[in-house]
Amino acid sequence: MTELTLYHRESCGLCHDMLAEIMALKSRYTFALTVVDIDEDPELQARFNVKVPVLAVDGDILCCHFLDRKALLDQLAPA
Repeated sequence: MTELTLYHRESCGLCHDMLAEIMALKSRYTFALTVVDIDEDPELQARFNVKVPVLAVDGDILCCHFLDRKALLDQLAPA
């Protein structure tokens, strides 16, 4: 199963938008989603501070700031 990790912060409007876009795909695609608040981890905060939201697919960064829908759908499409 494809593992998505969304690095975000609670006060980020772009983060909430990206999460909503990802959740809208849940009915058509199979994936596991972990949402990580970077403000709870100083290392993640230093790494992703101005880049959030950041979406990783199976551990590899796919996009920052805005969802790259085409790239994500390519990753989620059955092989």
